[in-house]
Amino acid sequence: MNVPFLNPGAQFPPLRAEILAATEAVLARAHYILGPNVAAFEEEAARYCGAGFGVGVNSGSDALTLALRAFDIGPGDEVITTPFTYIAPAESIHQVGAKIVFADIHPRRFTLDPEDVARRITPRTRAIIPVHLFGQAAAMGPLAALGLPLVEDCAQAIGATVDGRPVGSLGVLGCLSFYPTKNLGACGDGGMVLCSNPDTVTRLRMLRVHGIQRRYFHDLHGYNSRLDELQAAILRVKLPHLDRWNARRAEIAARYDVGLSGLPLLLPETAPGNRHVFHVYAILSDQRDALHAHLAANGVPTIIYYPQPMHLQQCYADQGWKTGDYPVAESVSKRILPLPMYPELSDAEVDHVIQAIRGFFNGIAS
Repeated sequence: MNVPFLNPGAQFPPLRAEILAATEAVLARAHYILGPNVAAFEEEAARYCGAGFGVGVNSGSDALTLALRAFDIGPGDEVITTPFTYIAPAESIHQVGAKIVFADIHPRRFTLDPEDVARRITPRTRAIIPVHLFGQAAAMGPLAALGLPLVEDCAQAIGATVDGRPVGSLGVLGCLSFYPTKNLGACGDGGMVLCSNPDTVTRLRMLRVHGIQRRYFHDLHGYNSRLDELQAAILRVKLPHLDRWNARRAEIAARYDVGLSGLPLLLPETAPGNRHVFHVYAILSDQRDALHAHLAANGVPTIIYYPQPMHLQQCYADQGWKTGDYPVAESVSKRILPLPMYPELSDAEVDHVIQAIRGFFNGIAS
């Protein structure tokens, strides 16, 4: 049996009629940019996430950049984020001209360690970008207690909650990604900024369209970053299914938990009060590379998130970071191995992954 690591196309067949009808309606109306589907999806997604407003943008990465611009963060400012995630948070800080400040992570939940964040705060710190990594919320209570604006990176965690409150409604702004492999994925790029302050929403809407409120009158230095009408129409079809898809992800995670128990590896840990939506199910193993190769040989290709933390990336070589600066993130990067995870995985496919992993450790024992 071969088990794809990701399979975004699996959602299309059961939704085919709805998606084709929605896209045909957009094509027939010929309103392709910031049309009625974008406006409706902004309202629907904001309501789902417990926020007052949504501002659709081109990508999750753009959402982070525009969120920082909305607070006039720029040169001379510092923003704290995690070195163990995709590059988008650090990249957004760099793009607005602020200084990237990393803090280390929790060794089992992989999100920002609030105690290390507290040690990194200076008088120039303007904001913190906590990443709700792999589908689990960061430690928002302790981070909020530090007294700085929190710009949530919810790219991997739409539907996750903390004590019943949805991510995206816990900070001053929340940033979503609708990249095709996300829990709520478009058929291309897409993102959104969530906010409950009307003045900030007005600024965000200007920033996404070249800094204008009136056509050809540019009050801000802005961007061309708009959620496509076609993507919004597709996302509106998918959003009502998100809770069911997230529930299936939790079922798969529970099946992995049971099937992999007792092996010499560490399974994902969920913080008390958190609802984890398992964008990624990642194990930790001291034999990661050998296990990675074994799974590939047994029909289970895997992708490692993330093999090198941000502070050691070549594009930041001029910043002076070095090995040993963030030891937890570095250790996790060497041991982490995500397993196949998407709602359309069958129990048989999950069991095949489990048996392949158990076979690896049985082979070591023998």
